[in-house]
Amino acid sequence: MKTKYISTAILLIGIVFSSCAQKKSENVSTTTYILVRHSEKDLSDPTNRNPNLTEEGKKRSENLVSILADFKIDNIYSTDYARTLQTASPISKDRNIEVSIYDPRKLYDDKFQKETLGKTSIIVGHSNSTPTFVNKIMGVEKYSAIDEKNYSKLFIIKVTGDVITDTVLNIN
Repeated sequence: MKTKYISTAILLIGIVFSSCAQKKSENVSTTTYILVRHSEKDLSDPTNRNPNLTEEGKKRSENLVSILADFKIDNIYSTDYARTLQTASPISKDRNIEVSIYDPRKLYDDKFQKETLGKTSIIVGHSNSTPTFVNKIMGVEKYSAIDEKNYSKLFIIKVTGDVITDTVLNIN
């Protein structure tokens, strides 16, 4: 008889702890980062350190609106360069979200993590800063700089608690 009560007590304790663990995991939010390099820039003047997008780049930036149509977007971040701001602009206008400027030398700091927690954020960067930002979020050196001629990579990083997943798409 005593064994029956002990077994029942152990079973009830297991159920209680199990349901507590489930409730805790249900409260963990997912933070999504969509990182993209700016679209094609005008290379006609090699001395111009802040070129605008080419017509092809403008079209690619417009295409991001439809590519990201199924994402609920909360934040849009860009470096303070014409080409990155122009890449972010169509999404900003479509979603009526102001673009926030970020400093690529201060990637993924505590302030940024708090601002983006549980949200979906688009981050427009450069061939070197975008993979560096991805690596910083993931905590591993997985991606190297993007080839200067490649404007098609889009990284999707999802952070749920301690679980981080990454997907890379080639968009055209």
